[in-house]
Amino acid sequence: MRTVSPFETITTHQGITLSSLEPLPDVDESALVIVPGMPYRSTAHFDRRAIRWLARAYDAGARIASVCTGAFALGEAGLLDGRRCTTHWSRTDELAQRFPRAEVVGDCLFVTDGRITSSAGVASGIDMALAIIEEHHGARLAASVAREMVVFIRRDGEHEQTSVYLDYRQHLHPGVHRVQDWIVQNADCETSLDVLAKIGAMSRRNLTRVFRRATGITIKEYATRVRVELARTLMHDPSTSLAAVARRCGLSSRQLRRLFHEQ
Repeated sequence: MRTVSPFETITTHQGITLSSLEPLPDVDESALVIVPGMPYRSTAHFDRRAIRWLARAYDAGARIASVCTGAFALGEAGLLDGRRCTTHWSRTDELAQRFPRAEVVGDCLFVTDGRITSSAGVASGIDMALAIIEEHHGARLAASVAREMVVFIRRDGEHEQTSVYLDYRQHLHPGVHRVQDWIVQNADCETSLDVLAKIGAMSRRNLTRVFRRATGITIKEYATRVRVELARTLMHDPSTSLAAVARRCGLSSRQLRRLFHEQ
């Protein structure tokens, strides 16, 4: 892996100085070029040397990928014309407006169109990277890398940018947050209402009422969605059987099949 730039030293927007950067190299079809994200305001003024280099790298056969707002650099290089692409959900409208010949796809993690791959937010860049590893080196290595990084086995590109681990959290109730945390951390366990009530520091009846008011769904519905999400994630590991996935989710294989059908 090489970190390259038109400049030998740069200071990031976080105040970190990167030095001894390599100059932009000549590349061929074996190269994978990844453009990182940046504050949106920075996309108004790209270094033209970098933009021309991206275009030449693509013409030389390299695969080009972007994370988050890095997609705007690809657009400036003309690499999104006529292609499906994405960026962070908060900037998809701007991407479509600035590059009208691009087919901007919202509500997905990453999109691959030919030798161009673009991903949404920072975390989805990990999903994109794992997908590229799987494509070139197989699902077992991708699963091993994911475990080493202590992240969930990759979600596929069609997965929505939202996630059950983040959804239903647009509230400020600490007791409900504690209950949600417990359900996520114990997806393989039966969700006893008595236990959850103690975790939330309220009565069973009050927890049932407050949870639904805060999240919009019932405790049972939330627990089911967590289990289904976990199962979908685990099933990307080819070394894991359906029965093993079901056990990790506290279900039988038959129950898991039924939940997938219902979802």
